[in-house]
Amino acid sequence: MNSYQTAIESMQRLLDKDVSALDTFNRKNYTASFTRMYQQFVPAFDAIEELYHTVKEPDAMLANMAQALTDSAIRQLEALGRKHAKDNALMNFNMQLAVFVYPAILHYKGDSSRPLTEAIQKSWKEAFPKSNVQAAEMEYIEKGFHRKFCYITTAVCTTQGKPDDCYELTLLRQYRDGYLAGLENGEEMITQYYDVAPTIVRHINERPEREAIYAGIWEDYISPCIHMIEEGRKEDCRLLYMQMVYDLQDRYFREYTT
Repeated sequence: MNSYQTAIESMQRLLDKDVSALDTFNRKNYTASFTRMYQQFVPAFDAIEELYHTVKEPDAMLANMAQALTDSAIRQLEALGRKHAKDNALMNFNMQLAVFVYPAILHYKGDSSRPLTEAIQKSWKEAFPKSNVQAAEMEYIEKGFHRKFCYITTAVCTTQGKPDDCYELTLLRQYRDGYLAGLENGEEMITQYYDVAPTIVRHINERPEREAIYAGIWEDYISPCIHMIEEGRKEDCRLLYMQMVYDLQDRYFREYTT
């Protein structure tokens, strides 16, 4: 099998609708899962890098590789009957792209790596216009378990059309990095949150009534927390936010084994 065939066939296998990216997307398992995935596809990245330096039109070659990945996703989605099943599978594809596929390509650090992610982004956006998956390196995502992400609040704010740097998210991040992180067991609380929050969000997103669920989370927990921070009631906010996580974990969280 030549390098082109190796690369094309590997790109077609990068996404799987039956693989849940979030099953292992937590602080404990992410690095090991990413490493296994990356090592599996190194031969494909080698083949693409070789082609990038030898073919006459490397940009066209990368576009073909990107299209192979997108076409594979399209075929898997078309095989699903119900719209709800397709929506769930597409959400999973987006997560796989964000936390495994793009980071793996960038981790390879070849001359073709960044251009390949850009080609995939273009192809994916054309096929799925509502998707907006950005490429990030594995190290950035791994650090996010400790500092960058506010999963539940971000999910709620997204349904309300708020940007990532909106007032509410910015205020809660400042509260987390200032007040919570400074508590005696603050880092432990933050770590525990990031271990369960991604799975909570996933299970909410799988429900057709997810927008109503997020509206309820805003009304019952996040909006009151914002007002508590504004009023200087930081400990009250901590207790309510913890109660939110406990309540949502009880309703939506499921244990996975890997």
